[in-house]
Amino acid sequence: MANLNIDAVKEVTYDAIVIGSGVSGGWAAKELTEKGLKVLMLEKGKNLEHVSGYENAMKAPWETKYNGRLTVKQIETHPFLSRDYPYNELTEKYWMNDMDSPYEEKKRFDWFRPNIVGGKSIMWGRQSYRLSDIDFEANLKDGIAVDWPIRYKDIAPWYSYVEKHVGISGEKLGLPQLPDSDFIPPMDMYFVEKEVRKRLEKQFPGRTMTIGRVANLSQPTKIQLEGGRAPCQYRNRCALGCPYGAYFSTQSSTLPPAVKTGLLTLRPDSVVREIIYDNKKTSGGTNGKATGVRVVDTVTLQEKEYFAGLIFVCASALASTALLLNSTSDRFPNGMGNDSGELGHNLMDHHFRTGASGVWEGDLDKYYFGRRANGIYVPRYRNIGSDKRDYLRGFGYQGGGGRQGWQRNIAELAFGAEFKEELTTPGNWTMGFGGFGETLPYHENYMYLNKNNKDKFGMPAVVFDAELRENEKKMRVDMMNDAAEMLEKSGIKNVKTYDNGSYLGMAIHEMGTARMGRDPKTSVLNGFNQIHAVKNVFVTDGAAMTSASCVNPSLTYMALTARAVDHAVKESKKKNI
Repeated sequence: MANLNIDAVKEVTYDAIVIGSGVSGGWAAKELTEKGLKVLMLEKGKNLEHVSGYENAMKAPWETKYNGRLTVKQIETHPFLSRDYPYNELTEKYWMNDMDSPYEEKKRFDWFRPNIVGGKSIMWGRQSYRLSDIDFEANLKDGIAVDWPIRYKDIAPWYSYVEKHVGISGEKLGLPQLPDSDFIPPMDMYFVEKEVRKRLEKQFPGRTMTIGRVANLSQPTKIQLEGGRAPCQYRNRCALGCPYGAYFSTQSSTLPPAVKTGLLTLRPDSVVREIIYDNKKTSGGTNGKATGVRVVDTVTLQEKEYFAGLIFVCASALASTALLLNSTSDRFPNGMGNDSGELGHNLMDHHFRTGASGVWEGDLDKYYFGRRANGIYVPRYRNIGSDKRDYLRGFGYQGGGGRQGWQRNIAELAFGAEFKEELTTPGNWTMGFGGFGETLPYHENYMYLNKNNKDKFGMPAVVFDAELRENEKKMRVDMMNDAAEMLEKSGIKNVKTYDNGSYLGMAIHEMGTARMGRDPKTSVLNGFNQIHAVKNVFVTDGAAMTSASCVNPSLTYMALTARAVDHAVKESKKKNI
């Protein structure tokens, strides 16, 4: 003890450490600080200031150098990210350079890793839906994977709690498979969408179409206005960051109240490489707790340790799992909390990029105003009630309608005044549905670490071995054909189907690699997102998901996080943690 610098340890000791600053991390920091805890938030990415940090959000298209396109150099330095649309000229600074931290693919996996405070809460699609008991009971009823340790009644109050702060615009439907949220007013549908909805619901009893439920403030409440947020401006430039705070993000919504408490320390440029486990022997065995984290500064590459009584792992599903796998000890030689051997397994994402679209003839005297940052949604209807298919689970549709613009004739070999005049007039109305399907939690779909291949921060490379399987492939046939049938019977002409293929990761809804469950022998986390064998470590991002549902999952992460913090603080006060 003579060589132990007690004061130095105190300087780096907090009540709680939050790893990650995205959707889940922001909520963990807000809830912990508002409950009176001194919190350290660690984020591997660089700082991004609200408003001033969104460099391209207010630029006109002609003010960009390459009109949003990538250069050859950008493609070379981002071999994974450059395969799809989220990484582009305007958002480049938001994403990690693939070369700094490469990963490996046994099978293709598109891993979108942000490199900023706020994480994907800055670039997310904002679609916000509740899971239902149809989802929470699915594994048990289907006899696959493991049963969720919670049901809808356990999380419903927490959905309401976070929704009042976030602001979810949407329409109440009263559907058992898609519970209603505490909504602010819905956005309006375009003319063609309203017409298709009327016909679809008449032609297909039991199916419906609604406006997307989205975390954009159509009409802010007092809570949101007092938090410094403003209504949506209908600019549809959300992926660049919103200077108005009109959609939910860490910067606009959860960091401000956390900062206001005076109890938050934010440390960007910090890769958490390992969670420290206390191996000291006690009369009951080992201490059984994590004591802190080892961090590498991404600028100086210096290592430092921080300590806390509670640790919330919110780095995003795959990064959180990689951290747990890399946190080994005598007690956990295969990764922290990995007694079940399930850590890294049951990797899920949604599959999409299949559907149909066509043209609505006539009504060219009608148009719309603004650029709505939202589309329509058709809730799941397959394998519900008496409907039985030759695959498990189901899918929903996102999509929408609109008028064709000047791009419709971009390939035409024409010129002259009449041609230019034609291009100033909107074209036909169009309408499309794109399916989002559930992926089952297969043990065989997994990620692991290659400890012989480390990145510049000392983290082993993640290796992916996961793919869509027969159940998803059967589902995709319905996703495409049902879309065409519904459009055709709703009056859409010249309907064309498509299936552009979907790899795991592309939907950016990675889930399941440290799943919740009832039994420590088959799961990593309990019903409150605690690691079964390490009660002071909580994982509340997508890694915790036991099944995927077919709806966008971020709202569920928020509710699970708020619920887990409430439990953690109460149990800490009782000295149970």
